[in-house]
Amino acid sequence: MVTPASATAPASSVPLAEDGHAVPHDAFRALMGSHPGGVAVVTTADARGTPYGFTCTALCSVSLDPPQLLVCASAGGNTLPVLAARGAFTVNLLHGGGRRAAQAFAGPAAERFTAVPWRAGHHTGLPVLPQDSHATAECRVTRMVPAGDHTVVIGEVLHTETHVPAAEAAPLLYGMRRYATWPV
Repeated sequence: MVTPASATAPASSVPLAEDGHAVPHDAFRALMGSHPGGVAVVTTADARGTPYGFTCTALCSVSLDPPQLLVCASAGGNTLPVLAARGAFTVNLLHGGGRRAAQAFAGPAAERFTAVPWRAGHHTGLPVLPQDSHATAECRVTRMVPAGDHTVVIGEVLHTETHVPAAEAAPLLYGMRRYATWPV
């Protein structure tokens, strides 16, 4: 197999856009926005029990043994420092009726936990959104990796709970700047 010379060239010789990035920010947003993903709300709480959280579409499974998943959190957000200090978080996988939670947790921090009902998780005591999620995973942080303006947070799944079977409340997706429900 013959590879083009550019395929083996060092990264420093790759031409960059005017802002120093490989592609302009709007082009990258358009690329990723065209690829729908499942929507979750990631929650945690500080030492006093004050809840924090954010809407997340950057999440995936990492390992089955041990069971691990990852979420990407904004390095400039209010939740990441609390999550790091607590060492635990909950992933609330939203169903189609959970759009209000997705929008609330993407908005101003002060309104997030007043806009949707929540309760303490069974294993970690961290916020769970049972009315808006079809399932939750309570996790212990095992690793955090800075990545640009976000941090990749890897968590070992300690407890899962199904609130509504996915066949009855299809998962919420986000892409192309709109929400949609997985067809059942």
